[in-house]
Amino acid sequence: MEEIQTQLTYEEQTKITRAVIKAAVLMLEYGAESRLIEQTAQRLGKALGVDSVELSLIPSAIVLTTLTNNQTHSVTTTRRAYHKPINMSIVCDVQRMCHQTEKEKRDVSFVLKTMKEIQANYYNRWLVVFMIGLSCASFAYLNGADLISFFVTFFASGIAMFTRQELAKRKFVMIITFAATAFVATLISGLAHIYELSDKIDIALSSSVILLAPGFPFINSVLDAVKGYLAMGWGRWMQAVLLTVATAIGIVFAFVVLDLKGW
Repeated sequence: MEEIQTQLTYEEQTKITRAVIKAAVLMLEYGAESRLIEQTAQRLGKALGVDSVELSLIPSAIVLTTLTNNQTHSVTTTRRAYHKPINMSIVCDVQRMCHQTEKEKRDVSFVLKTMKEIQANYYNRWLVVFMIGLSCASFAYLNGADLISFFVTFFASGIAMFTRQELAKRKFVMIITFAATAFVATLISGLAHIYELSDKIDIALSSSVILLAPGFPFINSVLDAVKGYLAMGWGRWMQAVLLTVATAIGIVFAFVVLDLKGW
């Protein structure tokens, strides 16, 4: 039996192209690695009826082309990607939608409707503040902190996380957010150092800013570089370095304000 291939019109192909790049941008903005973005976009495009999908990734944008009708017709579009907090629930929802489109032979209208309904799955903000404080305090305890240093770390990192949430809510630039958060954490633990609440308060000083370690961007940058996405790897690495520098600036500024001479 011969398989009859449906010829897509230009309007249909354009609609599919917009749906595919919207899915790819969502994954890029919320922290997916480059290889996963490319594979998902290609699978989704083929499930919707195009012959192939080609895309080029940079940290701030995606250029995507769909090919149809024996790769004789192409539609190319570009979308800007904005930096957003890492959220793997968004990435998982896009992949789930792609799998459902393949398995159930869904059309482009289903894809657009599903992506419009995808929302970030945020935890309760007070739970996040508590758990961040507890994790930083536990890190301090594992490094030899006493009970007072444990609670100083818990309080400093919890207030710092609350500060970070408030700045992010008001859409401050990430570099400013990291610098201000590091300043608040160091300022609180530094005051405990000035008043000599404990002889191990220096452990609290270092542990209270652990919440700002940009581990995910560093990991993604290495994965992208190893898999051949050098531009993405370099961009994500530079982003992680800038966030680290911003954290260091916030710490140093707090030291200057409090006139501290070392850890």
